[in-house]
Amino acid sequence: MSHGPAPLILLTAGGTGGHVFPAEALAGELMKRGCRLAFVTDRRGQAYGGVLGGIETFRVRAGGIAGRGLSARILAAIDLGLGSLQAMALLLRLKPSVVVGFGGYASLPAMLAAWLLRLPSMLHEQNAVLGRANRLLASKVKRIAASFSHVRFLDQADSRVKRTGMPVRPAILAERGKPYPPIVENGPLSILVMGGSQGAKALSEIVPDALSRLPDGLRSRLKISQQSRPESLAVSRACYMRAGIDAVCEPFFADIPARLASAHLVISRAGASSVAEIACVGRPALLIPYPHAIDDHQTGNAQELDEAGGGWLMREENLSAESLAGRLAQILSNPGTLARSAACAQAVGEPLAAKRLADLVLELIPHFSEVK
Repeated sequence: MSHGPAPLILLTAGGTGGHVFPAEALAGELMKRGCRLAFVTDRRGQAYGGVLGGIETFRVRAGGIAGRGLSARILAAIDLGLGSLQAMALLLRLKPSVVVGFGGYASLPAMLAAWLLRLPSMLHEQNAVLGRANRLLASKVKRIAASFSHVRFLDQADSRVKRTGMPVRPAILAERGKPYPPIVENGPLSILVMGGSQGAKALSEIVPDALSRLPDGLRSRLKISQQSRPESLAVSRACYMRAGIDAVCEPFFADIPARLASAHLVISRAGASSVAEIACVGRPALLIPYPHAIDDHQTGNAQELDEAGGGWLMREENLSAESLAGRLAQILSNPGTLARSAACAQAVGEPLAAKRLADLVLELIPHFSEVK
């Protein structure tokens, strides 16, 4: 049993899923261990569901600076300063044992306040490139948890850096043990196309066009599940219909973990959450990084899976329906290669990421015994 009051862990993150998903996973793990939790985001943060929706949430001022004009950066700097003062007042009142940041400019005020107040703090970096907010904070924290084995702008020899992996949803973890579906000669080939909330054209238009160009013997076997933006659905559906391909295109699949587990191949962007989920379940993936992501971090994410043999990186600047069709024909015609890539992907998956992240947090709290 724990002695004294349960420690309060304050989590802070930007509003995008890539930052919020690991915060959600850590929150669930820390609650199991008897910790109290609070969450800080900026005023733009939406109402959260899941574990984060059940803990006390505070909003402070914050503003992004990168890629903005001078006047916008000045206003963002003012917002950041005011937000940091708000966060200092909040932290003085809450007295958290540890502050954990997950990146995004919305995390800066609380993390800067923790540094100024000399409170123990740590960062989690989701991508293979250290994010700009985390770069500003890296020298000010006691621990840095990394999702990837190599992170650009981060000194891997730094004793504060620990690889935990990227936490994934419980529904994804539940699919990890399912074997790669066997490929039967002349049997169906299941392909999951997901991602593409940014730069949707590559996935919503080029991928269906490429699949429609496959040889008849492959094309007739395809079973496609494609998740894409609502404004792109009509284009994708029309292309598949013209080609006679069995395809379901929707803006959202509630059962994406099950569809991922049943896929013979995944075609996806290379956001940190997507790569982590693909690897955790263990499915081969053709990754097309979003080329305009800040610091091209999606290419870094894709390279790790590519180099491990768990997938194939294909850059969008080299992408056409013809070139993609050629690559897909080669991949789909080799069941043995697909199965080996599935095994390699699963080997780099990190099903214990949330537990490792929680361990790092609790190491910063002396004399705390977890509730069993």
